[in-house]
Amino acid sequence: MRELTPRLRQWLAEGTAFSLATVVKVSGSAPREPGTAMAVSAAGEVVGSVSGGCVEGAVFEAATEVLETGEPRRETYGFSDETALSVGLTCGGIIEILIQRVDPASSVTRVLDSIGEEEPVAVATVIDGPAPPGARRCVWQDRADGTLGDERLDAAVTEDARGLLTHGMTGTKRYGPHGERCGEDIAVFVQSFAPAPGMLVFGANDFAVALSRVGSDLGYRVTVCDARPVFARAGRFPRAHEVVCAWPHDYLARTEVDERTVICVLTHDPKFEEPLLMAALRTPAAYIGVMGSRRTHIDRTGRLRERGATGAQLARLSSPIGLDLGARTPEETAVSIAAEIIQRRQGGTGLPLGHRSGPIHRRTLPQTAVPVGNRDRDR
Repeated sequence: MRELTPRLRQWLAEGTAFSLATVVKVSGSAPREPGTAMAVSAAGEVVGSVSGGCVEGAVFEAATEVLETGEPRRETYGFSDETALSVGLTCGGIIEILIQRVDPASSVTRVLDSIGEEEPVAVATVIDGPAPPGARRCVWQDRADGTLGDERLDAAVTEDARGLLTHGMTGTKRYGPHGERCGEDIAVFVQSFAPAPGMLVFGANDFAVALSRVGSDLGYRVTVCDARPVFARAGRFPRAHEVVCAWPHDYLARTEVDERTVICVLTHDPKFEEPLLMAALRTPAAYIGVMGSRRTHIDRTGRLRERGATGAQLARLSSPIGLDLGARTPEETAVSIAAEIIQRRQGGTGLPLGHRSGPIHRRTLPQTAVPVGNRDRDR
């Protein structure tokens, strides 16, 4: 829903109600992940998508009805072949969607404000069980708003939502009627909106220009850093969120790096690379990619060993950077780097899908623990 936030905030500021359709469960080869959203305004405007086109027409009709009645609905869409007359997913998967009306006075307004300001927030919604369907509790690290109908249930959900939010996770939790964690009566969908993950690009060259565009499209907060002021100019990187003129290792030392951060080193200069990489290898970054030839990588790792880097640390380096796509241009190279980042995050093989068997959309984590970041950009 992050990508929809500006438009949804505008609707609410104008006093326009809308229906919000959110994917709360998927199974099989479904096209989108839990948390994907589509909104329909009272004027009939649509933003977002829940399936990539398969069931949007049916969801639009259901969302329009929810706008009129105000009653939340849960819809399930399963397999439909090309000759079927009923609405369904041609991919063979199943998605479950919760549709709710959102009014200008709703607590969702404060959630959208927090998303826009990159303040972490989670939204817990009852999707099944004896608790009020569609009941919503909004949870921040220091406060909560709304009720699911029972104080003890509210307390348990608030605690669990904060835990999921800390790790940037979205998923479904089940409880007893009074918040018992051993219960199965009530299903609560918890959607986390953590700040966008960081992409740190070092080296202000043409490859960085292209990568900053792709990284921004993937939902990263992109920072480009270079020690040379003639190249580290914001005008060269219109899609970057920040352009910094500083020695790379100095900038990295004062920058927060977590398990979702990706680091791309495109400097081609040992005096910048080596201190930077020694600093990067001490961080929990999800990905550290370094541009250069195979010979350059061998020479580089030798010098890093002399500086004290261990074999386990050096194994974290993705170098030469990117997947083997035959890329030549900066734009093609940016796609290659982005492909490797996605492959690492999602656990893919990097092979053509036509060379594999089994489901296209693999589940790398349990349904109850889906990491957010790029994929929560509605996405």
